[in-house]
Amino acid sequence: MESMVDRPLLSLRAALIFLLALLTGGAASGLTAVAGEDIARSLLAGLAAAGLAVPFFDRLIAPEGSAAQPSPAAGADTVEEESRG
Repeated sequence: MESMVDRPLLSLRAALIFLLALLTGGAASGLTAVAGEDIARSLLAGLAAAGLAVPFFDRLIAPEGSAAQPSPAAGADTVEEESRG
């Protein structure tokens, strides 16, 4: 019997995080290879960069369903102080 899955295997956010980590690791690996290192070291550098990129992009990209909170203007506090006194 075939059951249908209503949701994808990965969310769009997770897929984007892994894609960016893969691109980061590939770039680090390629740059290391161009710098003259051997294949083993360039692969290790790429894997390390990809491993560090996952938590970086996880914190950088907002979770689904959360609204971005606008930050107050830099001079808003001084304008309030001037109008009070």
